[in-house]
Amino acid sequence: MIATQVFGRTGHMSTKTIFGAAALSNVDQYTADKTMEHLIQHGINHIDTAASYGASEDRIKPWLTNGRRDRFFLATKTGERTYAAARDQIRTSLHRMGVDHIDLIQLHNLVDQAEWDVAMGPDGALKAAIEAQKAGLVTYIGVTGHGLQVARRHAESLERYDFDSVLLPYSYILMQNQQYAADFERLLQRCRERNVAVQTIKAIVRRPWAEGVDRHSATWYEPLLDQAQIDTASHWVLARKGLFLNTVGDVTILPKVFDAAERFVHAPSELAMQQLLKLQEMAPLFAE
Repeated sequence: MIATQVFGRTGHMSTKTIFGAAALSNVDQYTADKTMEHLIQHGINHIDTAASYGASEDRIKPWLTNGRRDRFFLATKTGERTYAAARDQIRTSLHRMGVDHIDLIQLHNLVDQAEWDVAMGPDGALKAAIEAQKAGLVTYIGVTGHGLQVARRHAESLERYDFDSVLLPYSYILMQNQQYAADFERLLQRCRERNVAVQTIKAIVRRPWAEGVDRHSATWYEPLLDQAQIDTASHWVLARKGLFLNTVGDVTILPKVFDAAERFVHAPSELAMQQLLKLQEMAPLFAE
């Protein structure tokens, strides 16, 4: 089984590998059910989805009804920025998943300055999240983001509001960017001081899709595919105490990530990481 650790101040013992339900965005219910069976087999107890992940919330619904709701720590996201739109989207998500509450609502990809100003303002999405929390519809509130500015932005968000979790990219290739690495470490230290859960994404990115290349995976980037490569990339993240590894957005690759997580023992060597980077011609996913 995959190891667990406490998810920040929530007290929930979440599996260190969290199911990123973007993988269910464009699959039928049969495929989704098979994927959910894999979760059960590996003991995954934490689901991270979003209103914008296609049919994901609908596909999860059958696995949250008939007394099965408490099997999972359930998180979703709203990408809306205004109070009214976020308020309505949160309630729509609850309806789509067939539940009366979720454990974590997250402000989705909140990095852009103009969007941040609206969402964190007096009539923004944060107000809707807090209102939903007071109404018992959600228990905790988090924030997520992509890009090279996200760690710095999350630090600013934590100064504005005491979020319970953050989510952002973290991988060996990305941490070769000195500025991003410095921003990430500062954010991580702040999260540790405040007991804020830190979720990481994009662990098995190989590089952005090259023009003309056959897009053989559902991910919006070219992923690593070989089990040994996925082991190395995933284990590098899992070796960092306190971090959570959110899985890949492709149901065909997902079992390899689960397998890697289940067999994790220790961090790969620096030499192994350098060899992976070189042999797979890895490249940064984000330019800004």
